[in-house]
Amino acid sequence: MTAKLAGLGSRGAVVTGGANGIGAAIAGRLRDAGARVLVLDVEDAGDVAALHVDLADPDAVIAAAASAAARLGSVDILVNCAGISSDGPVTELDLAEYHRVLAVNLHAPVLLMRELCGPMRAAGYGRVVNVTSVHGRLSEPGALAYDVSKAGLEAATRTAAIELAAAGVLVNAVAPGFVATRMSIVDGVSELESDWFTAGYLRGGRLPIGRAATPADIADAVVWLASGSNAYIAGQVLTVDGGLSARF
Repeated sequence: MTAKLAGLGSRGAVVTGGANGIGAAIAGRLRDAGARVLVLDVEDAGDVAALHVDLADPDAVIAAAASAAARLGSVDILVNCAGISSDGPVTELDLAEYHRVLAVNLHAPVLLMRELCGPMRAAGYGRVVNVTSVHGRLSEPGALAYDVSKAGLEAATRTAAIELAAAGVLVNAVAPGFVATRMSIVDGVSELESDWFTAGYLRGGRLPIGRAATPADIADAVVWLASGSNAYIAGQVLTVDGGLSARF
């Protein structure tokens, strides 16, 4: 798919959270299409060029943006994919965990857009894709911090798109539903193999496509929006959830 996309060969691309899961699939797709990819992650990204950075540290994020621009020469594509979660009811909210989730999921993407979109605007070209979640508009008990962070990132996507579109910088978001990544593993067991998921979402029909997404499913949508083939989409949230949010 990516081999047929316009405007990816030789582009400089930064992908946060590219060491595993959806982020790794995105980084791989971009690299296969000819982009020069640099991953920002707190973990080892294997054979992909990477900068080790804790995205919860705003100073480290700003420094990483400068380092990425220097290493790539230009950053034409920014994919904010890194995400963490913290469970617990609002009445027992751990403030430290709450702030860390917002720092990684919301504040780091906003900082990276601040640092990297100016040069994109000056060059007259750029693509930003923020990976959010169906949690951006649908909520779940015990997921307050995650829900707030993803809803905030979708709002930031719209505002940045409005400000930058006329300069050729298109900002969009992709909102996955259930995806087979390590985030779906709870207490050592994948929720995608649990009775409640199988009974409610698969046999019960709440997930119309009938399976969870793979990281590649999400990466395909992200990379298309990040390519030159996307010439007229800005400020949108593309929901890639197998039909989950189309019904009640």
